[in-house]
Amino acid sequence: MSTHDLYTIPAELSTWDVEAAGAARFTWEYDDGRDRMLALYQKGKDKQWDSVKRIDWGLEVDPYNVLGIPDNTIAIHGTPLWDRMDARQRQEVRLHGAAWQFSQFLHGEQGAMICSARIVESVPDLDSKFYAATQTMDEARHAETYARFLQEKVGLAYPINEHLKALLDNTLSDSRWDMPYLGMQVLIEGLALAAFGVMRDITTKPLPKQILAYVMQDEARHVAFGRMALRDYYSQLTETELREREDFVIEGCYLMRDRLRGRETWETIGLNRSEVAEAMECVDRSEYLKLFRSLLFSRIVPCVKDIGLWSPRLQQAYADMGVLDMAGQSLDALMRQDEEIADRLDAERFALEEAERHAEVAETVAMGAES
Repeated sequence: MSTHDLYTIPAELSTWDVEAAGAARFTWEYDDGRDRMLALYQKGKDKQWDSVKRIDWGLEVDPYNVLGIPDNTIAIHGTPLWDRMDARQRQEVRLHGAAWQFSQFLHGEQGAMICSARIVESVPDLDSKFYAATQTMDEARHAETYARFLQEKVGLAYPINEHLKALLDNTLSDSRWDMPYLGMQVLIEGLALAAFGVMRDITTKPLPKQILAYVMQDEARHVAFGRMALRDYYSQLTETELREREDFVIEGCYLMRDRLRGRETWETIGLNRSEVAEAMECVDRSEYLKLFRSLLFSRIVPCVKDIGLWSPRLQQAYADMGVLDMAGQSLDALMRQDEEIADRLDAERFALEEAERHAEVAETVAMGAES
């Protein structure tokens, strides 16, 4: 089935053309480069995996409760709008909410694949080109994984959100080689990584937990790559150049914050205009979503600070968004946790499978002895 058949809203053209600016840069310097970057490149090679084999696609998913989480995480839960809905409408809210969220993950991963390929093309350092090449493969795998999940398990998809699309457009159409790092590695990947983490930690369903944990294991390396490259480069920039990057970050963070509101889902499930407005008010007032939005900046804010973009005006922008306190988060600790959770999930799964195999063998032997 074509993905276009799954879209709840017409996805317009089958392709979206972005006029990318800037130069493709070759380098004739083939020395060893930076040890830290080459170590990350080696790790990127070592940690490649196959989504067909590593993920247990035989696990069932209830499309009307994809993550297996309580309804009080839904913005309109407990409101007059929710109370007026019948059981079927509430099912549609659950289905469309999950379809929209995972669709944006999918589109973001394709954006990350294109941006990392752009980094290979435009970054001047060979060691960065090497690592970005491994990331391009990672992002292809993530897009493949989310596409399969939507097609086979959810059965519904949404086109790219206008705010995510705008940030990708701004990122790819900028001619400066560091902007794909800043737009993708820091903003889009940072927010996605935090969103994946929240969902990974609250889901009670094994298939989405596997997908989110394994994708996050890769993303932890990607954010480390962006931090390493930009911290080195931004230490050399002038105040004017740094201010231009801060303007980009501020605009991008507002786009990412607004992306989370998901207005199109409420319009798609058949609410009238006043009901959509009522739903959006609930989204803006929801205590759960306020906490969720705050947590989504737990990776972005400390990363922006770490790479050297931390002027009073940028701090004020984060204060206005209510996320300035996220600057104290330890990125290294979060990344280690992401790695460990994926490894632990693998160990638990394979131990269980091994135990099941032993039980089957024992049962077969016992049956043979009885006969």
